[in-house]
Amino acid sequence: MQLIQDMTDQIKEIVYSRDSIEFVTVAVQYCAFLENFEEITESELTDKLTKILPLLYLKASLVPETDSVNDEETEITVTEDIYNHISSKLYNVYVNNDTYLEVFLQDMKYSETPISASISEDLTDIYQDTKNFITVFERGITENMNDALYVCMENFKTYWGQKLVNVLRALHSLKYSADPDAFGDEDIEPNDAEELW
Repeated sequence: MQLIQDMTDQIKEIVYSRDSIEFVTVAVQYCAFLENFEEITESELTDKLTKILPLLYLKASLVPETDSVNDEETEITVTEDIYNHISSKLYNVYVNNDTYLEVFLQDMKYSETPISASISEDLTDIYQDTKNFITVFERGITENMNDALYVCMENFKTYWGQKLVNVLRALHSLKYSADPDAFGDEDIEPNDAEELW
């Protein structure tokens, strides 16, 4: 009995830790932003994303380690329709600049040709993992919160964390290129300092 109580206390300590709660807060903001933006320009969207994505990465990297405690898999709440809706909203903003060259894929080693990636798909992949997590977390059942946190952090390490840094590189290039149509150019010159402010 004491062992179960100790384990429950340990799980609560992780789930309700300051670092876990701060990660949840940023994940909620990221998901809510992608769900609710309406008419927005590419530069406005890029500006917001280049601010929240580094914060999301930082907060995810500070979450304490935990292990899964339940045998069942955690609930998936992002359906294919929701995924496609978010992805198409993002694509409609980026249209011509949505595709970028990817250099951090394992397949790159074996490829003779460049591999492309999609800003809208990468952002939606991050959304999918974080939204699945926060939906379970917000229900307040400690063991389920713990397992959702565990799955989200494992996916961060192996999947969406890499997507985040990759797409951030593409968004950075878009934000600071002198010519928005020059996306992917090797010789991109940054804007004058005065224009950035």
